[in-house]
Amino acid sequence: MAILLVPGFMADDTLWDDVAPGLARFGPVVHADLRHDTSVEALAQRVLATAPPSFLLVGFSMGGYVARAIARQAPGRVRALVLVATSTRGDTAALRQRKGAIGRAAPSIAFSGLSRTAVATSLHPRESDNEALIERVRAMGTRLGGEVFRRQSMLDRPDDLARSGEIRCPTLVVAAAQDQLRRLEEAQEMAAAIPGATLTVIEDTGHMIPIEAPGRLLDVIVPWLAAHADS
Repeated sequence: MAILLVPGFMADDTLWDDVAPGLARFGPVVHADLRHDTSVEALAQRVLATAPPSFLLVGFSMGGYVARAIARQAPGRVRALVLVATSTRGDTAALRQRKGAIGRAAPSIAFSGLSRTAVATSLHPRESDNEALIERVRAMGTRLGGEVFRRQSMLDRPDDLARSGEIRCPTLVVAAAQDQLRRLEEAQEMAAAIPGATLTVIEDTGHMIPIEAPGRLLDVIVPWLAAHADS
């Protein structure tokens, strides 16, 4: 058995640095590569091409869309699924417009990393001046670079709520109580739509749960995986 971790938008393997050691009890930790493709389904196919024969699957934010696609494409290989701070909702009209603007402007604009304001919005309000935390998130984007930023910014996130019934493995949905990017109701509707899914809300954290509250995330994930990994 292995555990496959799928990061979010402009996040690299270091997103999981504080979580991975606690998950290693379930087998080798494998990191998904979301740098290269232009659709959720293609990202899932690329991950599956190099993934172990069977695995536990954890997807964060944008990675939750990819994780659900993986579970649909290879249901026999995913033993259990954890969806963290994510949603089934598609892009809003405003977001599609912003993506179009990025696509038109990107070739002529040098990438200097995610803005401090954008990163602060992803954190609990009390962390808005936490420079170490903000820089840790910004550093992931800087390492990934401009081409990945443009590719991921243009990625279409389709509404897949109606396909939730295709997910047949045990599923845990984890939401952050103070998430400013994904509302609690999005997690609630996702958990209600996936057969047999469990919803857990972690209090006193923003969107970046693996970095902001890794210990509490492990407190939720580890016992749940221990109970469901062999289901």
